[in-house]
Amino acid sequence: MLKKHNTMIRRTVDVCMTALLLCLMAYQVTGETLHEWIGIGMTVLVILHQILNRKWYGAMFKGKYKSYRMITTVISVLLIISFALTAFCGMAMSGHAVPFMYGMVKVSFARSMHLSMSHWSFVLMGLHLGLHIPVMFAKLSIADKIKTAISVVFCIIAGTGLFLFIKNGVPDYLFFQVPFASLDYEKSGILVFLENILQLTFWGYIGTETAVLCRNSQRKKEEKKNPLLPVVLIMGAVLLGVIIHMLAGNRDKKGSAGAGWSSFGKTVKTSSSEKTDKTEKTESTTESRAGQTAEPSAKADPAKVQDGFILVGSGTFLMGSPESENWRIDDEVQHEVNVSAFYIDPYETTQEDIQAWLDVNGIAR
Repeated sequence: MLKKHNTMIRRTVDVCMTALLLCLMAYQVTGETLHEWIGIGMTVLVILHQILNRKWYGAMFKGKYKSYRMITTVISVLLIISFALTAFCGMAMSGHAVPFMYGMVKVSFARSMHLSMSHWSFVLMGLHLGLHIPVMFAKLSIADKIKTAISVVFCIIAGTGLFLFIKNGVPDYLFFQVPFASLDYEKSGILVFLENILQLTFWGYIGTETAVLCRNSQRKKEEKKNPLLPVVLIMGAVLLGVIIHMLAGNRDKKGSAGAGWSSFGKTVKTSSSEKTDKTEKTESTTESRAGQTAEPSAKADPAKVQDGFILVGSGTFLMGSPESENWRIDDEVQHEVNVSAFYIDPYETTQEDIQAWLDVNGIAR
């Protein structure tokens, strides 16, 4: 009875940790202050989880290590390390929950490490949950055909999750390719959580099918059922995600030169007549605003420019963050910058624009 009670507590803690993890990954929804407090709650749950699983630590160096136990142990250890680094670096940047811990390490290092480790925690948490799913549902008597059908459905869902994982640039965060996360603050909160759930589902699915494969390999030959099915399903989910990303990327490249691993945008094509009409309206408004800011230089004469560009007036602004701003880079110095008047195209540059410029200047593509 006591064992069953402890298992229920551990499962409840796991569910709460998963829910908080999804909230932590939705920074654009929660905001900075709530994000920090959720992080503190997550840290408390992680510590509680380790206490509840203290017997696991005592058994780590006992018994034989087969494939399933080896994989779960490695994933669990890496997850603990990533959680610890995420929490430590997050506290080193805290401006609300634990501000007295701000600056424990260089902020630029803490920010980069926090960004990477938080996403590694997300990936490893998905794998960790997936590895335990077959054990949790082992007692359910479900027909093999129904199990296969469910696996195929989740294969499609997982493939969609991988597409979102790539589209949102998470691989760049994992491997320290970018210093900041690129977040869409205009996206609805429901959509943000839905995307995070789908991304977590992909890694959970990989963990689940890996567990099925390992457990199946330990059975007797006559008890094995479709031993290669988990491999096929994992490959299917990965291929589906990559294919969707390639198709979406190719569609984006037709109208924009900026599509790639970390970018996925929409390009609105406008005819030349529409572009001229819109530019004239925008130009008149911009010129009036520019006149209030500062007089343009002699070179920036609207009468001499007939290419549809709009005038941006000269001005002055402060570059860099003040010393009181949270997450500020240590060597950052706020300074005044003067900008001369200049012309700019009000529309994004398309692939056709680039090709036309290359053709005019005789440059091989």
